[in-house]
Amino acid sequence: MDPALAEWWVLLDDPELTRLVETALSENPSLQAAQARIAQARASVRQDRAGRMPTLGTQATTIQGQLPGLEIQEGAPPSSQQPDPEAGSDDALSFYNVGLNANWELEFAGGSRRRIEAGNAQAAATVANAEDAKVQLTAEVANNYVNLREAQFRADQYRTQIKLQEEVLALTYQRYQQGALPLFPVGNANAELEVLKSQFAEAEADKAVLLDALAILSGRIPGSTAEDLSTPRDIPLPPDEVTVGDPASLIARRPDIRAAERTLAAATARIGVAEAARFPKLSFMGILGLGGSSPDDIFDVGEFSALAIPRLEWNFLDFGRVDASVDRAGAVRDEAVANYRQTVLAALRDAERALARFGQQRVALAASAQIKSQADSAADLNRQRFAAGAISKADLNRALREQQQASADLVRAKGALTLAWIALQKSLGLGWQEPVRDQ
Repeated sequence: MDPALAEWWVLLDDPELTRLVETALSENPSLQAAQARIAQARASVRQDRAGRMPTLGTQATTIQGQLPGLEIQEGAPPSSQQPDPEAGSDDALSFYNVGLNANWELEFAGGSRRRIEAGNAQAAATVANAEDAKVQLTAEVANNYVNLREAQFRADQYRTQIKLQEEVLALTYQRYQQGALPLFPVGNANAELEVLKSQFAEAEADKAVLLDALAILSGRIPGSTAEDLSTPRDIPLPPDEVTVGDPASLIARRPDIRAAERTLAAATARIGVAEAARFPKLSFMGILGLGGSSPDDIFDVGEFSALAIPRLEWNFLDFGRVDASVDRAGAVRDEAVANYRQTVLAALRDAERALARFGQQRVALAASAQIKSQADSAADLNRQRFAAGAISKADLNRALREQQQASADLVRAKGALTLAWIALQKSLGLGWQEPVRDQ
């Protein structure tokens, strides 16, 4: 049995994220299309299996033939005598039948069996591709959700900084009017304000884009999730301890690797299908029912007729068609081998990259937390200095802006850590668990 998708997003302990992921898994059109492809592949396998069995159906048959020397008419004169032309030809064959017909084709080289094997492998690859689509979808939902929460917090921080900078600009302009400052500090303060407004507009645009992305991933029209997610929330953080396990065994459970391996198995089986064309095929056709040499016989229950037609087919001279087909199937298999190796190498690269980035983001988060703590201390100290009249309101606002910026950097570092953890889930296959087997 294949590994099952584990609810890794629950470890982030965010009800809104859990709701979004569950909705996406049930309503996303891409996943629904993937499930339809699975149904197609499995139906194809059933069709191949049924092709090995005899077919039985009802039919009405008439056979008219002219076979010289047949002489099947009852009481026919010897061949040395000349028959009466008006009496009809002795070598004419007429057969009428209403009843059942059966067909069955036998192969000596196992082509049908190999075709079924290829179909099963391809169906398994389709299932693995669908599971990989689930991995990509859940990760994309989580990534957009984390980025949305970071953008919401960033917008709030810029909104606060804009208010502080507007006060700084007003105070600077007052001092300019009083002649205490030249004009260029006013221009600098105004330029900083315009930069903050631009950054605020960018954050608001990011929020709109991410909300629409989450709506589409959930199978909804853009804008339908705006009300549900409009209230800012803290960025969900990964658990304190992350169990990595054995990377080699976890990578082997990745659905994209399983899909590549099953595609390779299907390509290998198709070589056997092509090879089977070198050998003969034996087919049988049988007719059972009521009938005879006259149309009236089909209405006579005493006229039971049976006809068996064996057929042996062997294309021993095909001018290289089978060889070309075998060579083509071998080339397809070689391509599948190369794709499988490339998939494994890409998985190893992703695992190494995700582990390195996750470790680096943990260090970055610790540094951002330290900077935020220092900015908080500096802001408290400057409030006391302002209350004592040691600094101006503009100096206090600058310190408060630095505190807000440190808060935004800390939230950005938290988001980067969570995004790195999500990437780790994908790369190491931690989002997959062993299937529960019946006892």
